[in-house]
Amino acid sequence: MFTRLEPPLPVFIIDKGPGYAFGMIDYGPEHNLMWVTALDKGGEIWCAPNPQVRVQENWSLGRQRDMSCAPNSAEPSGPTALRVERG
Repeated sequence: MFTRLEPPLPVFIIDKGPGYAFGMIDYGPEHNLMWVTALDKGGEIWCAPNPQVRVQENWSLGRQRDMSCAPNSAEPSGPTALRVERG
């Protein structure tokens, strides 16, 4: 089943970068959800499996960068996967 996301969600695809998910494909209980995402860099569209998708950081919602999923550098240059801290 294809679900259109309105509004699109800002996401980070591990190994691809940031973008906006505008759809989701659910093939059923034996498969990962697939996030249909337009990447910011180059405008490519990818169907990324659920384990590779993270929502982008959002300071006002308490979502911060998760350095365990960051690229191979001490301080990433762009958005990375997120860690939610609730206080």
